[in-house]
Amino acid sequence: MKKTLIGGALTAAVVMSLVGCAASDDAGTGSGGDQITIAWISPDATSSARWEEKDWPAFEKAVKELEPDANVIASTADSDATMLQQAEAAITQGATVLVVNPITSDGALPIADLAKREHVSLIAYEGLIEDAELDGYITFNNEKVGELQAQYIVDNAGDDPTIAIMNGAQVCTACIAFKTGAHKVFDPLADSGAITIGYEADTPDWLTANAQTQTEQALTALGDDIQGILAANDGLAQGVIAALKARGLNGKVVVTGQDATTAGLQEILLGNQTMTVYKDFNIQAQAAAKAAVALARGEKDTGLTENYDNGGHSVPALFLDPIALDKSNISRVIDDGFITRDELCTGEAAVACDF
Repeated sequence: MKKTLIGGALTAAVVMSLVGCAASDDAGTGSGGDQITIAWISPDATSSARWEEKDWPAFEKAVKELEPDANVIASTADSDATMLQQAEAAITQGATVLVVNPITSDGALPIADLAKREHVSLIAYEGLIEDAELDGYITFNNEKVGELQAQYIVDNAGDDPTIAIMNGAQVCTACIAFKTGAHKVFDPLADSGAITIGYEADTPDWLTANAQTQTEQALTALGDDIQGILAANDGLAQGVIAALKARGLNGKVVVTGQDATTAGLQEILLGNQTMTVYKDFNIQAQAAAKAAVALARGEKDTGLTENYDNGGHSVPALFLDPIALDKSNISRVIDDGFITRDELCTGEAAVACDF
């Protein structure tokens, strides 16, 4: 498979073999017999390490299984404007399908307009492009992510806990859904006095350093009296943990996360992070690859069996279920082939791999 990089470095990762994908007899060709070209455009690692470590390698692997000679153009971006430039460049290089993970919920609308104008298929991956004509939307149940995080804190932070909430930046549909799901659990309990929400902030740019600063502010404001901190993903959790370590509170406060990053899983083994929300990106990326290859071939069966109203358009969609993961079931990520034991059990975490 040919891979072209535009405007961003992508890191190779070990990815599980794709189960159940068979290459077509005329692999690498579209309906007209030409080599198919598919573009993958995602945020860079600032918001989450998963895009480059997990999703992209799994997507490339899955496309290769389906179309060994396909041309895949891959890029990462740190802004909506850069994403649009990358989409334009990909189309110039012959891409007939764009798989885009938008940075903001409406910032990718120009890409949707571009795709429509150029008669290129467009799949939204993880984040929704609102009020746009899309050929697919593949994501997890993101409100459930927030619900799982919040419920874990409620179940594990003791009686009458004071909690802090470190939401990510509220710039994408998934970002908003995480927060909405968390508040579905927290708000009735706060109203009844069963919990106290002592601090809440939306973390600018999903930066670890910003989460650390916010956690320091929360601890100061509450006199270190915090029993649980909802961090919306593992990157934010790293900042939370750094602030807790500085006060000797790491391991004493329930800390959530999301994405089951290597760093997040290792913090769970070390006892600094309590849980993460595990989303098997292999399944998500495989579904995106199947849909992208089908669209590139001009086929109707994309494997997207649901429909979603994105604000004016009915979009073929697929919603996957996230899973709460802590030390009690952390072996699942190894059993699923999401990460190997050798990758997980390194450095300080090696001595904690007693499962």
